Amino acid sequence: MRTMGLDYGDKTIGVAVSDLLGLTAQGVEVIRRTSPVRDFDHLKRLIGEYEVTEIVVGLPKNMNGTIGPRGEICQEFAGQLEEAFALPVRMWDERLTTVSATRTLLEADVSRKKRKQVVDKIAAALILQGYMDSKR
Repeated sequence: MRTMGLDYGDKTIGVAVSDLLGLTAQGVEVIRRTSPVRDFDHLKRLIGEYEVTEIVVGLPKNMNGTIGPRGEICQEFAGQLEEAFALPVRMWDERLTTVSATRTLLEADVSRKKRKQVVDKIAAALILQGYMDSKR
């Protein structure tokens, strides 16, 4: 029983999954968005491969806590996931997760090219980890 974390963006979807005990999140991959059908097929494969029972989608809120246009897009995506996969989908406040992921990669002296390839996967792991930590 694993939980999947998603960082949904305009061009990519960062994907992370929990370990079997639900204690730690690991980044899995970054899906380059092409079309909704292909994106959902890719997610379906990952959900089956990792035996996912719950999905957490990052909800980008404004710093004052309100939900803007990007947040509304993520909420719509979450609804589509719930309908497509018949799994519980939770929203998790993702404010500053991409900033935090980028800072971590900068501190690790990861090249700019490599950062662009993995930042969304790390952001997804931070979203998922925050959600799992809140449940304890």
